[in-house]
Amino acid sequence: MPRYDYRCRACGDTFELSRPMRESAEPAACPQGHDDTVKLLSTVAVTGRGAAGPAPSAGGGCCGGACGC
Repeated sequence: MPRYDYRCRACGDTFELSRPMRESAEPAACPQGHDDTVKLLSTVAVTGRGAAGPAPSAGGGCCGGACGC
């Protein structure tokens, strides 16, 4: 189940909740009991065999010396 980060506007506490994606935008009470919270944007890290390989090395191509730019 995905985890979402929220911040309480009343006390400033940041907290995580595990909930289904369909419930991610629904209101979430902070651990202190306040209801005025906002969902934070989060980043996603993608790793594994499908990830892009290493960056190509410098050189080659037109401006790498092959055409005399």
